[in-house]
Amino acid sequence: MKKFLIGLIAGFLLAGLALIIIGFAMVKIGDRKPEIASGSTLMLKLQGQVLEVAQPEIPLPFFESRSPVTVLEVWDLLRKAAADKRVAAIAFEPAGLDAGWAKLDEIRRALLHFRKSGKPVYCYLRNPGSREYYLATAADKIYMTSEDVLFIRGIRAELMYYKQGLDKIGVQMEVENVGPHKDALDPFLKSAPSPETKATTEAILDQVHTSFLATVAEGRKKTVDDIRRLVDDGPLLGPQAVSSGLIDGLMYDNEYLDELKKRLKQGKLTRLSYRDYMKVPASSVGLGGKSRVAVISGSGAILRGSAPGGFDDSEGIYSTNFTKLLRDASEDARIRAVILRVDSPGGDAIASDEILHEVKRLSAKKPLVVSMSDVAASGGYYIAMSGDPVLAYPNTITGSIGVIFGKVNLEKLYEKLGIHVEILTRGKNAALDTSSRPLNEAGRAKLHEGVQAIYRTFLQRVATGRKKKVEEVEPFAGGRVWMGAAAKTNGLVDEMGGLDRAIALVKQKAKIAESEQVQLIAYPLKKSVFEQFFSTSVETMSEGPDAWLDQYVQAKARRMLGDVAPGLDWRLMRNGAYLRVMPYSITVE
Repeated sequence: MKKFLIGLIAGFLLAGLALIIIGFAMVKIGDRKPEIASGSTLMLKLQGQVLEVAQPEIPLPFFESRSPVTVLEVWDLLRKAAADKRVAAIAFEPAGLDAGWAKLDEIRRALLHFRKSGKPVYCYLRNPGSREYYLATAADKIYMTSEDVLFIRGIRAELMYYKQGLDKIGVQMEVENVGPHKDALDPFLKSAPSPETKATTEAILDQVHTSFLATVAEGRKKTVDDIRRLVDDGPLLGPQAVSSGLIDGLMYDNEYLDELKKRLKQGKLTRLSYRDYMKVPASSVGLGGKSRVAVISGSGAILRGSAPGGFDDSEGIYSTNFTKLLRDASEDARIRAVILRVDSPGGDAIASDEILHEVKRLSAKKPLVVSMSDVAASGGYYIAMSGDPVLAYPNTITGSIGVIFGKVNLEKLYEKLGIHVEILTRGKNAALDTSSRPLNEAGRAKLHEGVQAIYRTFLQRVATGRKKKVEEVEPFAGGRVWMGAAAKTNGLVDEMGGLDRAIALVKQKAKIAESEQVQLIAYPLKKSVFEQFFSTSVETMSEGPDAWLDQYVQAKARRMLGDVAPGLDWRLMRNGAYLRVMPYSITVE
């Protein structure tokens, strides 16, 4: 009876929410495209996450104004604004950004492209960190309040290790891997980083720090040594930031807008919301183009099978769902060419192989170019090995050619808790992946055999995709992570470049004239909240609100575990699988 009442109440609540959303959706359907006044200033407030795959739209004003944007949406927005004679300038406000350095590189390039149109970009900063300031240096002028702090102070990477804590509670992680750099589970096996992990991390910090200094120096017309000294002296108070030449002026936001109005020689600032401007079709400013190019984006851990729907649907690259996207693009006669956009640390080895197989099939039918985002490592690098041109940014994290298998051994924990697990088996290796016992010698040998075989396949796939011999690839494998700049030197990628270069290359391959505009079609298509909600599996829906709530709790728990061990998607550990996954996650602050 209790469950029935809970289900009834939940049903009424969901029905009510659906009716409200439908009401707003009906209003939105009748919305016209925004009218753009001449001399408009595009108010670009970029906050929070910047994604590769669009999240579902919720047609409610509060949610709509806060939904994350994608890299492609920002790129398209700035490209349209540069060509639109009605847009006179951009007022740019980056704040609290959650994006890697490759995504930031793409956005910064797009801002510079806008400036080449002869229109200015003015930037206002609030509580700026290194990411926000990195983008701000693409602007003509940068402002903030006198009481604010320019929080640039160098970069760091924090590597956390849990072995001593796990030993205390009787938990052990057992691992088989290939290569000294394939250390995804080292935090659970060791008390400190290995020499190989420290060396790779140092190389990553060197690359990002050097790139940051050079970019800021160019943007502010200073020497790299000048910027290095200022960063070492940071964080900088407002007056210090101005006197050092990193900030152009100190003022409140209303004064900043008055300054912008004065510089544009306008009596009144005509503001244009970037959310509204996103609805303006590219064709209205002469950028539509007849030729269609699909941009197929994959983001997150690579997982086997189909997305379960609901809360997990847009989080990860599920092999069944992603191969369907590839086939849809392949079978769509209107699509002339494809850009495969990868932002993934890897994941399940079998799922990665299924996706690569489908990428190759697509490549055989249509011109294809691979564009790497923040990270395309391990399985994320594997699915890029179709033999087509591969582009990366200097700060893309890539490589990590290796394989790992891990399982948790809770035997000692069970002993401490007074729990006895009786295991009855049929078959020599039936208990291979149990969490109640450690691996025996035969089981470890069997796992080692599998890891070695999958690693050899990985090397061969890379060698074929890069048109090299296995012996040429092997020195750069062993699980080692490379930044994009180093990967280019090592021959793991072809060029440094972003979306503009990817479009130029794929047009060449498709024999589309260099001067011809193309229409970019984002895959997967942006879903509405209805599609997201009703994509929940029939099984989950039929199990009632308890199952729906359980899925929500699992999604929340996974995010919390991700904070404990970033870079390790715990869905990969559920069924005991061979993994092509990046050794660790590094967030450069």
